[in-house]
Amino acid sequence: MSGSAERILFVHDRPGQESLLTGGTIARLRSCGSEVLVLFGTVADDDHADDAVRSAMAALDVSDWRMLPAAPSAASPSVHHRQRLAEAVAEALGEMQATALVIGAEDEALFAAAAGAAGSLGVPVFVSRRVTDAVGQRIVAIDVSDQVDQKLLAIAAYRHRWRVTGHTVEPVDADPPPQSTDLSVTIGGTETYQTLPAAHAPAAEAPGGFPGRAPAAGVAFLTGAGFGVLGTIAHQATLPIGPVTVPIGLILALAGVTALLAGLRLVLGDRMIVVFCAIGLLGTIFILSLRSAGGSVLVPEGLPGMVWTVGPTLVATIVLAWPRIPARPGTA
Repeated sequence: MSGSAERILFVHDRPGQESLLTGGTIARLRSCGSEVLVLFGTVADDDHADDAVRSAMAALDVSDWRMLPAAPSAASPSVHHRQRLAEAVAEALGEMQATALVIGAEDEALFAAAAGAAGSLGVPVFVSRRVTDAVGQRIVAIDVSDQVDQKLLAIAAYRHRWRVTGHTVEPVDADPPPQSTDLSVTIGGTETYQTLPAAHAPAAEAPGGFPGRAPAAGVAFLTGAGFGVLGTIAHQATLPIGPVTVPIGLILALAGVTALLAGLRLVLGDRMIVVFCAIGLLGTIFILSLRSAGGSVLVPEGLPGMVWTVGPTLVATIVLAWPRIPARPGTA
């Protein structure tokens, strides 16, 4: 809850759960200008609830929500469907450069796909939990006292599911399914979450793992190698300005390397891609700095040569070591 820099993706089984479980958090994030995207698993009996979703999203001030691919068989989702879910979640995380993922889904396939996609991209995961459901676990409590009215209004939009009386929410169905989110509840001013350790996120199932990123890694490697060749050739160029000789080639080469590595990190937010680009860059510089069979060298001894061999290494180290999101003082 650090302010407008937050970009949070919420994943829920079906429309309505976002309002009941995380509506206060969504409204609070939106109140401070944070970006919010809600993904829903598709459920047959929610097909008629488009108007309810629009009304609920309007109450929470959310303008972007999407339905995830439906499973051919709800009883036993296939591996292909799990992969499609993971791809859809990973695409949404990458598109918005999410700073966190909130999961309110009880469906095992959707939960695993969302957690795996976030784990592979290094995005923190928070799972919606009641305090009684997470005994002995660390709970993150969000104060949503100022957003209770918005949350109740959003829940009330799902008239086919719940009746809202004061702060009490009751299921419309006299015999609701055995799901914790379809029981009578009293809406309070706090929503609680459990942090999901990275080790528990099944990153191997996510398309963001190495097999899914191999083409991008290959392109990054070749791009780094290309910059290494151009920089090595140009770094000795100078520009005399009066009595001063400016190492214009070295300046442009280092600026290009910095822009390349930092740009990849900022745009993609993926250290692995930057690693492969750095390997191509530094490996090319090392090879070209060796004396050829004919005795010629492209990186002669001297200050420019030393800066060119050391500078890109320092730049790559800083870019890779820099935190994904700069730390900011929290307001919550």
